[in-house]
Amino acid sequence: MPTVALAVTEGVSIFEIAMPCDVFGIDRSDIVDPWYEFVVCAPSAVSFGGWFRTDTPHGLDTLVGADTVVVPGGWSVHEKPPADLVDAVRAAHEAGARVASICTGAFVLAEAGLLDHRRATTHWLHAARLAARYPLVRVDPDVLYIDDGSILTSAGKAAGLDLCLHIVRTDHGTAAANALARRLVVPPHRPGGQAQFIPGPVPEAGDHRLAELLDWTIANLDRPLSVGDLARRVNMSTRTLDRHFRAVAGTTPLRWLLTQRIRRAQELLEVTDDSVERIAARTGMGTATTLRRHFNRTVGVPPDAYRRAFHGEVG
Repeated sequence: MPTVALAVTEGVSIFEIAMPCDVFGIDRSDIVDPWYEFVVCAPSAVSFGGWFRTDTPHGLDTLVGADTVVVPGGWSVHEKPPADLVDAVRAAHEAGARVASICTGAFVLAEAGLLDHRRATTHWLHAARLAARYPLVRVDPDVLYIDDGSILTSAGKAAGLDLCLHIVRTDHGTAAANALARRLVVPPHRPGGQAQFIPGPVPEAGDHRLAELLDWTIANLDRPLSVGDLARRVNMSTRTLDRHFRAVAGTTPLRWLLTQRIRRAQELLEVTDDSVERIAARTGMGTATTLRRHFNRTVGVPPDAYRRAFHGEVG
């Protein structure tokens, strides 16, 4: 059973503590069995949020030995992060742990030297400070989260939930992550490369013309849809559709459509015995060759290897 350890120190954000507790700390063995062993690690009698105090037998030294360490933010970025936390996170990574930060938790990873010469993100409001204080870090302020193998960083608060779901998806597959997202009533997948914020006003969900189109497209992924097909369905030019898509979804129609096809293919590989050829047809990819090319480029492994890793994970 993989162990996830949450590092809690004085002044951390309640919201950023609650997310990993909900994702990893509740028994989800009905989704994947075994789920995670979850521990909260903190110095004695740490308080946070102005009202709460930890009651855990696990000190920060317990971070060493965990498979994954989650470091929330919330304390003042004008000060250096607590030295005992920095030392414990560094020791955990040296012992082989995957380390993930939420929001300003990236400052802890940077102080520990774990982000040197790596691409990393944090809340856009604090990205310039992170870059100035730690010049060896390649700070990207424009993305929701970054997975750099054993080091993962995420932007402000809600992006931390995207990162937690990404970890579940990496460990247990898309079907498990989607099942958990449905429990939490959140979108099952926001790509890490999606923008942290939209520069223009985002229309209300019931007002923008893409709401129905997005749902319809996902329900019809087996069709060989093109961007022109999508534009015609909402009586727009392809250029206008592209502009609306960037404002609402933070990406282009073609990239969004390909992402939906790949995610559907992942789920079908996990929960069905369909051939790759059949899955290519069901996802609108056309041929197995096309599916394999896009799947390998996006996911990093061929469909057959993905199936061997995740088939039957969700019961």
